[in-house]
Amino acid sequence: MPKLLIAASGTGGHVFPALAVAERLSSSWGVSWLGVSDRLEKQLVPDCYTLFTLDRRVIGSSGVKKIFGILQLIKAVLQVRRLLRSHQIDVVFTTGGYIGAPAILGAILSGLPVILHESNAFPGRVTRFLGRFCNLVALGLPPAAKYLSGCRTVVTGTPVRESFFITQPLPDWVPLGSGPLIVVMGGSQGALGLNLMVREVFPLLLKEDCRVVHLTGQNDTKIGQFSHPNFVEKSFCNEIPSLLQHADLVISRAGAGALSELAVCKTPAILVPFPAAMDHHQDFNAAFAAEFGAAVVVHQHEPQINVLKDTVFRLLKSRLSSKKFSVDPLQKMKRGMQSLVVIESEQFLIDLLTNQIG
Repeated sequence: MPKLLIAASGTGGHVFPALAVAERLSSSWGVSWLGVSDRLEKQLVPDCYTLFTLDRRVIGSSGVKKIFGILQLIKAVLQVRRLLRSHQIDVVFTTGGYIGAPAILGAILSGLPVILHESNAFPGRVTRFLGRFCNLVALGLPPAAKYLSGCRTVVTGTPVRESFFITQPLPDWVPLGSGPLIVVMGGSQGALGLNLMVREVFPLLLKEDCRVVHLTGQNDTKIGQFSHPNFVEKSFCNEIPSLLQHADLVISRAGAGALSELAVCKTPAILVPFPAAMDHHQDFNAAFAAEFGAAVVVHQHEPQINVLKDTVFRLLKSRLSSKKFSVDPLQKMKRGMQSLVVIESEQFLIDLLTNQIG
């Protein structure tokens, strides 16, 4: 039985694609997981995978903090190396991020093949610095290749969990009605800046009989301050596939994982890139989707500015008016989203992993 170590940690953008690959692997594989002790994988990784964790340390920018961070990285690499040997791992798969560095370096020291998956249009630091030492860098979005000199790359798309491919009923807590369904989501960490923007638009949407679902994230203190029969607010939801399949329009951050899920569900989107994202990678993701007509990009702004409001109503115009329009922008965007999908991304990656062990 071949043994795989998956190293994926932190946000849903790192964890969910790795879970999608793990779900598709047959029972003939032994799968272990490497994560960080206080991150999302502690909640999401099923009990059927053995979860090993490292302490989280961030390498500082100067002085003692930087030296301490480097020492912690060396310690983590040696821990990974021991883990790989003691559990007789055959191949390593990582989605980058903090955990990617010790996983890749530990695999190299152990003489093991490693495949790194980069989901963003602009590669993260681990991919840019260590991708050339991996056997293969699998890309979620094609533009990433031009930033990776010396790497062997292949475009695989970003894996999406199986539940997104299965038609789901609308959750019974979603308001019913004939008005368009608008879903707002900020990713696994939430999005306070996005939440402030959209709350200015909600009263206008509800006045037009739209139905609104707002997924606020865990850290929003304003949750519960607004009430309407066609409005639902949740800090967390595990029924994202159903919401995306039934939504007329989604307002979302532009993480690569969210973009892949929107594409699979063919859901039109207004993408609001997180302005503080590392290397502004969400801007690159959003721009790529916009090139295909799959999404409209709105940059984060003060709530009272009308850019988001004007964009929402321009896209919904044909669905809110009794007049007949020759072109429905949302239908064109659905076709654009469909063009972003890489079919069988999970199986593509599994085949690559299988090839590494002969």
